[in-house]
Amino acid sequence: MRGDQLARQWQLIQRLARSRSGAHLDELADELDCVRRTVYRDLDALMYAGFPVISEKREGRTYYRFLESFRLGDVPFTPDEVMALAFGEDLLRTLEGTVFHDSIRSALTKIRAGLGPELTSYLELLGQTFRVLPGPHKNYARFRETIQSLNDAVMSRCSVHIEYRTGRTGSVAERNVDPYRVWYRSGGLYVVGFDHRSEEIRTFAVDRIQRIDSTGEPFEIQKGFDFDDYMASSFGVIAEPAVGVRIRFEGRWSSYVEERTWHASQKITPGPDGSIELSMEVGGTADLRTWILSFGSGAEVLEPQSLREEVIRELEASIARYDEVPDSTGRSSSEGNTGRRSSPATA
Repeated sequence: MRGDQLARQWQLIQRLARSRSGAHLDELADELDCVRRTVYRDLDALMYAGFPVISEKREGRTYYRFLESFRLGDVPFTPDEVMALAFGEDLLRTLEGTVFHDSIRSALTKIRAGLGPELTSYLELLGQTFRVLPGPHKNYARFRETIQSLNDAVMSRCSVHIEYRTGRTGSVAERNVDPYRVWYRSGGLYVVGFDHRSEEIRTFAVDRIQRIDSTGEPFEIQKGFDFDDYMASSFGVIAEPAVGVRIRFEGRWSSYVEERTWHASQKITPGPDGSIELSMEVGGTADLRTWILSFGSGAEVLEPQSLREEVIRELEASIARYDEVPDSTGRSSSEGNTGRRSSPATA
């Protein structure tokens, strides 16, 4: 299939780009899991696309590599670096309309202008085969000026005055903030900095900033502050003191949970019935609770007890919500003393 061919050629490009001394045909065939004849065809395809593949004979064996002085037109990048940049455009698609996405698109346009037509065509084909599709994310196109103002403030270390809407109550308050870092996580943009109102380092969602103005006043980052250390224990975007957390997942979720890194501190212990236990040292109770609830009955909090009780309350509230039957106006009303609604099969 065409997709398999392009995937194999992409691996071949990476292998040749990494090798200064070259790679033997048998090595390439083994690494690509194909026969020698297929490697020959792929090498021919790369040479036709503009990649200067050269061969050298040493001790009776032929080795293949890229020409050391190889440059992609006027672009000082290796072939696999150019490919990786192209895929990077997909990674930033969630920030479409912002300076981040626009800048990498502009850079890629300049890079492509320095490539030959054959290589440009090959790059487009490869881009159709390897795709990164964005998950749930916010739309930041209308926050372009806010993001730019934050970037300028972070770079110049200048305080900003913002009007900020809280997520829980929806109330808007004014505050002065020393922005330390603009941060992207889980489909959202955030700014971490010192909040003069609370006199604490806080995290603010960029899309909740209603207005932003520079104060013109310089600031110094608090002595000893390290962003990575500050967020190290956080499960989501809110930094809180870490606590020991243990969660049991049913067997149907075991593979899904095991295959992913949820936090740097995680440890996974398999159970005798196919279940697993996930242990972490994390903070950010609200984010953690929401994540646990997303597994429905497939996850059970073992500790801490406080988190277990929070999840129980949320589940009980959900059950109560489903015990109510919506009327013709869409409003809910109680079903009476039973607290349960009859299913269509038993009504």
